[in-house]
Parts: sequence; structure tokens; C-alpha cells
Amino acid sequence: MKISVLLLMLFPIFGFSQISDEDLIKSTVNQLFDGMKNADSVSIRKSFSKNAVLQTITKNGEVKSENLSDFTISISKAEKGILDEKITFSNILIDGNLASVWTPYEFYYQGKFSHCGVNSFQLVKANNEWKIQYIIDTRRKDNCKK
Repeated sequence: MKISVLLLMLFPIFGFSQISDEDLIKSTVNQLFDGMKNADSVSIRKSFSKNAVLQTITKNGEVKSENLSDFTISISKAEKGILDEKITFSNILIDGNLASVWTPYEFYYQGKFSHCGVNSFQLVKANNEWKIQYIIDTRRKDNCKK
């Protein structure tokens, strides 16, 4: 009897330690940037949904698209540790299986500041996993906080 009472008292401590959707979303986004830093194509690919869209906005406002496979291959060819994108989670909005994430960033190449901007992610949750469906970013060398 005492053991079952003790187990019931401990159950809330051990039984409800679920990770929040916000933490899972951050983990997915961080997996992408860890994969980039480590030139790990598997981690990068696992961050994205099957039909993900990658885009960037140029200085003159043109939107350029990049193929996910091409992006993954190009990053995997980099020397480990040469690419380092430092992000800050500014805003995460979640509605059911859709999340929107805003992350200002600073990008370093070979340890030297290269550029800054903002990433805007759309993530979807399928099979209890958050995946990046869409990313669009800005890139600039001026007005950076570095």
C-alpha cells in the first residue's frame, strides 16, 4: 500500500515531463543550423518536410528559390565548423499543426562575420514531428547588431 501511494505521488514528476511543441519546434530549427555547422547533410535533410521550399530576398527585393537537395549537397561539401549561423528565437506562433518562427541571425564564415538578417520559418507537424515546410530569409551586411 505504501509503495503504491509513493508511486502515485511521484507519477506527476516523472509522468508529465512532456516536451512542449515550442521546444520541439526550436529543436527542429536548431537541428538545421547544427547540421549546417557540422556539414551534416542527414541532419539538415531531417529538419525539412519532403516538399520544403527555400527562398531568400535579395537587396533589390527579388525572391530567389533554392532546391532543397542542392542546398543540402552544397552545405555538406563545406568544411566542418566553417559555417556558423547564430540565431535568436524572437517569435514562435503555433496553431494546431502549423507554426511560424521568426529568427534574427548573424552568419559567420570561417569565424568571420559575413552578414545578418532574419529567417522566417513555417513548420508543419505530421506524425508527431515538426518539420520545416518553408523558409524565407533576408541577407544584409549593414545595420547588423554584431
